[in-house]
Amino acid sequence: MATTYVKDNLIAQVEKLPYDLQLRVLDFVKSLIPKGVTGISLLQFEGTIPVDDLERMSKAIEECEKVGTSEW
Repeated sequence: MATTYVKDNLIAQVEKLPYDLQLRVLDFVKSLIPKGVTGISLLQFEGTIPVDDLERMSKAIEECEKVGTSEW
């Protein structure tokens, strides 16, 4: 019942808006919906990247995180 109330009320309010604002509301609502996948679904890939590749990635990330004060 509460869900129906919210939907009906939301629809009634959105219908009062001009079309361009209805599109903005739609974009906003879409932005609230979580994207991506759950972490648990990624566990199937655990251990598939070779250790030496992981080490190279870690080193590359560390290099990117260094701040060169003379570069500013």
